[in-house]
Amino acid sequence: MHEGAVSTRLGLRGWPSVAEDVIVARNVILSEYTGAHIHMQHISSRYSVEIIRRAKARGVRITAEATPHHLAFTDEELRTYDTNFKMNPPLRTASHRRAIIAGLRDGTLDCISTDHAPHTDYEKDKEFDYAPNGILGLETALAVCLEVLVGQNKFKLTDVIDRMTRLPAQILGLAAGTLAAGAPADVCLFDPKENGNTT
Repeated sequence: MHEGAVSTRLGLRGWPSVAEDVIVARNVILSEYTGAHIHMQHISSRYSVEIIRRAKARGVRITAEATPHHLAFTDEELRTYDTNFKMNPPLRTASHRRAIIAGLRDGTLDCISTDHAPHTDYEKDKEFDYAPNGILGLETALAVCLEVLVGQNKFKLTDVIDRMTRLPAQILGLAAGTLAAGAPADVCLFDPKENGNTT
C-alpha cells in the first residue's frame, strides 16, 4: 500500500515512494561509479523516473521498465481493501502514474514487463496484511497497454509493441522480438479492435 491519503483513510501501513527512490538513486550511483549496466525493474515512483531521466542524460548505463498495472491503476483501487491490488511495489497516486506514462513516452523507461505474480483466490482472500503481494499480468498486458497507452494516451501502436518485444530482448541480449530474417518466429497475432467479449 502506497503511503498517502488513501492508506491513512484505510488505516493501513503505507510504503512511501521514497523507499524506492533511495534504492534507484543508490543503484544509479553504483552504475555511474563502476561503469556497469544496471536494469531497474517495476518503476512506480515519479521521483524514480526523474532520477533515471537525469542519469541517462549524464550517460549512465541504465535501463528501466514499467508494468501494465502501474500504468493503469492507482492506490484508489484499494479503497475497498481489495487484496488483488496489493503488490510490490505498491500502486501509487495518479501523479506517479502520469510520470510513468511520460517516462515511457520520452524513453526514460525503456520497456514494459508484466511482473506476472498470480495467486489463487483463497491466497488473496485474507486480511490485507496477510495477503500475498502480486497481480496477474501475462494474459492482460497487451490489452491493458493498448487501452492505456494507445487508446487513452495516443502512443503509436508500433512504439508500444516495440517496448514489449524488441527492446526487452535487446536489453537482455536475446535474438528475439525483431522479425528479422533468421530470427525465431516469436509472433503473436491480435486484433487491436477486439474487445474480448465472446457473446
